[in-house]
Amino acid sequence: MNRILSGALLAATLAFGACTTTAPPLTRPAAWAPPEAIVAPSSFAGVHGLAIDGKGRLLAGSVVGNTLWEVDRQSGAARVLVNAPEGQADDIAVGPKGELAWTNYLVGALRMRDSDTAPMRVVAKDLPGLNSLDFDRRNGKLYASQVFLGDALWEIDPAGQKPPRLIKKDMGGFNGFEVGPDGMLYGPLWFKGQVVKIDPANGAMTVIADGFKIPAAANLDGKGNLWVVDARSGELVRVDLASGRKTVARQLKPSLDNLAIAPEGTIYVSNMADNSVEAFNPATGELRLLTGGKLAVPAGLKIDGNDLWVADIFGFRQVDATTGAVRDVFRMQRDPELEYPFAVGLSATHFALTSWFTGTVQLVDRKTLKTTGMLHGLKAPVDAIPMADGSVIYAEIATGSVTRASGPKFEDRQVLASGLGGPVQMILGRDGALYVTEAAGKLTRIPLDASAPLRPVAEGLAMPEGVAQTPWGSFIVAETAARRLVEIDPVGGSRRTVADNLPIGLEPGPGMPPPYVPTGVAVGSDGTIYMTADRNNALYRIRPQR
Repeated sequence: MNRILSGALLAATLAFGACTTTAPPLTRPAAWAPPEAIVAPSSFAGVHGLAIDGKGRLLAGSVVGNTLWEVDRQSGAARVLVNAPEGQADDIAVGPKGELAWTNYLVGALRMRDSDTAPMRVVAKDLPGLNSLDFDRRNGKLYASQVFLGDALWEIDPAGQKPPRLIKKDMGGFNGFEVGPDGMLYGPLWFKGQVVKIDPANGAMTVIADGFKIPAAANLDGKGNLWVVDARSGELVRVDLASGRKTVARQLKPSLDNLAIAPEGTIYVSNMADNSVEAFNPATGELRLLTGGKLAVPAGLKIDGNDLWVADIFGFRQVDATTGAVRDVFRMQRDPELEYPFAVGLSATHFALTSWFTGTVQLVDRKTLKTTGMLHGLKAPVDAIPMADGSVIYAEIATGSVTRASGPKFEDRQVLASGLGGPVQMILGRDGALYVTEAAGKLTRIPLDASAPLRPVAEGLAMPEGVAQTPWGSFIVAETAARRLVEIDPVGGSRRTVADNLPIGLEPGPGMPPPYVPTGVAVGSDGTIYMTADRNNALYRIRPQR
């Protein structure tokens, strides 16, 4: 009897031996069916800034995807125009001579190129959270703002020779702005619910309209109107510049991010939570979906019965494992406590949503969907598991440790393991121990009762991320650097490939942690494997063959 089979039978005996049942335990399948997408792929990885260039092309930026895209305005077909990592774009602007400029939000840089064939150049750097930008088309002056990781407005030298000139700071998040024909800067204040006009010469600011929930971007239509997208309400609003009067032109979904107005008047709107770009005709009220998806950037994954729970970075989703139907649990900006979740943990009563980007773990009651606890100030937490006793176990990649937090406000901390080579994803095994993937190439067993030392179950893995246990006791691990799923015997560590050539392993941008967007893995009670795909935003199912 081979070691995988003997290990599987042993695990199955331990798991099911104490139960009385007429159904025999599932055994290791002979093979696996090819992966099938139960949630279809989509373009981007969260879509943000939009612009229309002199050639009439609709351009779209993705920060997490580190790419700048072109979207066909008729068919909606999308293709990468500037690849990663240089293409990371929160916003895009077109200059009077056809120059193209975009903001590398996570890097804090502004890039430009004079044409499609001209070399790229960095004209500003060391500005964390560099977000929105636009040219003054009368004279070529370039302006950019910092939002979220900073709060300032700058004039940028397009030649990159002069240092940026500070125009104004502490405005309240001057996001998604546009330079008007009068040279004034028109845009929203994200944190103040206002749209304003700023004089770039002296920073003087005038409120045009207020009462928005989260105004994300504003554009002029040349007819005396300022069009505003509200991220929280999902409204596309027309503001009369002369009076400040607001009119809701169209109700869209929340998580709106930006807009662009074509010369003929069509308004294109982006939504970060479903990778969508919609075209709105203000004359007729017609709305057309150009491109979109059901998931934004699917990452961590867990299963409970027929429910798949997906940490989607710009949302938290429930997916029907049979039909692939997707339901919003939380959606970015609509639900203000959501903190860009990269991983999800599950107990009978709680979800744990983890974000290395914000350094948080959010505990959510599964019945009420209310946040019951929040851990802040963690050092790049990558996964967390809510426990039955009310504690939470979390892994920090920056410290290489796994910690249990308990007590009032989770102030009591017990380090369960340290010196790990980049913990990524965790599960509680059927034997009660914790199993953790390490970016350095390991699957490691951590006994929670300290009854034994840490033990490597498997080594030499290629950037292992998501992990799940099968009903017969083996482990399924996503080796993202090799773009495959493997099955690992918990006794001897031997392995076999479940599927390869998978759309996983999205490369991180500069300065980002190596797992970046973790590939999530879950296994159903019938042995079916589910996997998120960060290269095309799909969710796959792989059935066992017996």
